[in-house]
Amino acid sequence: MTERDLPSADFYGVEDLLSARERAKLAEVRDFLAAEVRPYAAEWWDRAEFPFHLLPKLAALEIGTPTRRGYSHLFMGLLIAELSRADVSIATFFMVHHDLFVESLHRFGSAEQRARLLDDAASLRTTGAFALTEPQHGSDVARGLETTAVRHGDEWVLNGSKRWIGNGTFCDHMLLWARDETPGARGAVRGFIVDGHLPGLKRTRIEGKTALRTVQNADIELIDVRVAEEDRFAGISSFADTNELLRGSRALVAWQAVGQQLAAFDVARGYAVEREQFGKPIASFQLVQDRLVKILGNAVSGATMMTRIAQLEETGAADMAQVALAKAHISAAMRESVGHARAVLGGNGIVTGYGAAKVFADAEAIYTYEGSYEVNTLIVGRRVTGVSAIH
Repeated sequence: MTERDLPSADFYGVEDLLSARERAKLAEVRDFLAAEVRPYAAEWWDRAEFPFHLLPKLAALEIGTPTRRGYSHLFMGLLIAELSRADVSIATFFMVHHDLFVESLHRFGSAEQRARLLDDAASLRTTGAFALTEPQHGSDVARGLETTAVRHGDEWVLNGSKRWIGNGTFCDHMLLWARDETPGARGAVRGFIVDGHLPGLKRTRIEGKTALRTVQNADIELIDVRVAEEDRFAGISSFADTNELLRGSRALVAWQAVGQQLAAFDVARGYAVEREQFGKPIASFQLVQDRLVKILGNAVSGATMMTRIAQLEETGAADMAQVALAKAHISAAMRESVGHARAVLGGNGIVTGYGAAKVFADAEAIYTYEGSYEVNTLIVGRRVTGVSAIH
């Protein structure tokens, strides 16, 4: 029996809930990833290089901001899982650009901003980033935002620093968050469309990463950067304006954790059915089968949990606590799954060319970003007890 004859990792048939159009599009994306991403992802990761040649091909798939193209939230989640299954770095680029920057243009941009920027961004002729996190503020950035903006006539002067900005080394534009220090503004939070090449803006690639090495994360420094009033997001007047955007982004990271477990299962099962020890495939050993079943169980439980979240999103009923529980629970299970996959490969599990090492390493980033495990548990804890442990 070959691996092609074996059951899909979609063990409970979640994809059967998609429309015929959505299933056909997901199949098209799978074929693209099999030809254009999977064979090369480890090489890009090893070199910490981003494959810019993919951008026109990704655009041609017409899958950016899928719910605005008539696709369901479930399709969007399964799309992110499938991108992550092939290479979570590519999925992260996709999410930062489409689901944070482009979606922000849709939600918060003026008619003039959308007319000027949206078509090129949606078609990946230009690229975007989301600049919120700062060197000293991650989980507490809503309260601790230190980057400042001061208005002078029709211009704003920005000063401060940002860190961990995905796509930050090369993006054409970034949605950048700052606290309004104009006299009388009382520290209101503002969002700006910042050209990545403005005078006074310096971006430096973060080196030495052990996860998501293909993603080009940057430190951003702003020294008296001048931004026109026409590039301020008129639809943003406080951090609360973005809660719905960030809730959706957190849900997609939970789908990434599902995709990482599907990748772990693919790698571990493929290796187990072909690798022979003691004269037979290691898939015939009970302990190996135990690991494979644990990976599959974690992946399936995560996918079904996120299917319910997607259903709630369709009606606008999903809330941050529900998403936080999913992200915390699935990312913790993901850590276990990628550990099992690495163990199935034995010594080969620490070599990137075999697949498991990259999946294992990348999981650590997913576990932490869009709310660490600990912060997400506190969000849920506050909901179920009525008492906040965040001070």
